[in-house]
Amino acid sequence: MGIRPPLSRREIEVIRMWVQSESKAAAATTLGISLGTMNTHLSRIRRKYMQAGRPASDKAALLVRALQDQIITLAAFDEG
Repeated sequence: MGIRPPLSRREIEVIRMWVQSESKAAAATTLGISLGTMNTHLSRIRRKYMQAGRPASDKAALLVRALQDQIITLAAFDEG
């Protein structure tokens, strides 16, 4: 699986919110940050994954990484 990058608590919060939201804008609103700040967080997260040798260039890849690293679980998507 590779090395888990050193993500901050806020970066983990951003990943969790983004993969469960319909858009970056919706996630940013929920987190109380601007879309620009959201994009900055995501860029830093992607850079950390790239440095760890585990690229996550899009939302689907970042979701996979978050699942692999147990940042989120599939239960997070359960509506019931």
